[in-house]
Amino acid sequence: MTAVWSSLSLAVDPSAPAPGPVTLDEAAEKAGNAAGWVEENWSTWLNTGLRIALILVVALVLRMLVRRALTKLIARMNRSAQAVEGTALGGLLVNAERRRQRSEAIGSVLRSVASFLILGTAGLMILGAFQIDLAPLLASAGVAGVAIGFGARNLVTDFLSGVFMIMEDQYGVGDSIDAGVASGEVVEVGLRVTKLRGDDGEIWYVRNGEIKRIGNLSQGWATSTVDVTVRPSEDLDRVRAVIGEVADELAKAEPWNEQLWGPVETLGLTEVLLESMTVRVAAKTMPGKALGVERELRWRIKRAFDAAGIRIVGGLPAVEEAAPAPDPAATISPPSALASPVSPQSLAASPIPQPTSPPNLTK
Repeated sequence: MTAVWSSLSLAVDPSAPAPGPVTLDEAAEKAGNAAGWVEENWSTWLNTGLRIALILVVALVLRMLVRRALTKLIARMNRSAQAVEGTALGGLLVNAERRRQRSEAIGSVLRSVASFLILGTAGLMILGAFQIDLAPLLASAGVAGVAIGFGARNLVTDFLSGVFMIMEDQYGVGDSIDAGVASGEVVEVGLRVTKLRGDDGEIWYVRNGEIKRIGNLSQGWATSTVDVTVRPSEDLDRVRAVIGEVADELAKAEPWNEQLWGPVETLGLTEVLLESMTVRVAAKTMPGKALGVERELRWRIKRAFDAAGIRIVGGLPAVEEAAPAPDPAATISPPSALASPVSPQSLAASPIPQPTSPPNLTK
């Protein structure tokens, strides 16, 4: 025993003087002191361990209950969407698959937030059980949070905007929207970025925080409007009758009978001019099908008008500008400088007179 204690002391501090021999009484005294220290503190350790275990158990059970409640809420939302899927209201306003995706996204966000709050609070309580002063830690976390908030405010804005867009169901995958900065069909909806496909096939990545207004062209219903311009001498009753026949044929033809959600109506005259008058035709259609219905209406109305002898005109005729009056002074020639016999030009152009014969100077 003495040799063991000596070797341990030399291993700890070689420069220290070699300790003296340890007797059995001293070793027993040290062991008794250690046992006493453990006996005095074991209740505190047991209390701390039980408190930490209780905190962990409560946190895990609470997290499980919250996640299960959120899962049941999402399942109930999906069942309500499936219940109205086959009704007329469901066909107009509810898309079961889209509603399911939206509810799953909301549930994922809520579950993540709940887990972060519950486990974060449990972690702070565990640190408090170890008698750690949390005030400096919370102060540092607050300062760090403010710094991160200022540095990543755009990211936070995008995230919050994405959460509210998904919760309010402002748009979904497959919708045609006008987001102000870009427009097109929604390809993907994220918490930070919305992906759109433009009319020319390009992909737009729009940050949710930059979207100030949204025009959704795929919710509810759309309106097809066609303006037909004819001569003012045409019989309006006959024009209305021909358009009515076209509307009846269109409502019975495939696939327009599914895309039309209301009768094709002749609203009346929108413009009357000296050379033309405009008749407006409108119909309520399926969302996103307004342009196709308008093209088909124009095609059928043109063919029906040609068969009925009704002429379609194209706006105002071109106004011919009157020719300017001729200048009377253009037919008068300018005065010539040769008209005056005393002008330099006349004198220069006149022939040189021949000199007369000199007189005879003989003596």
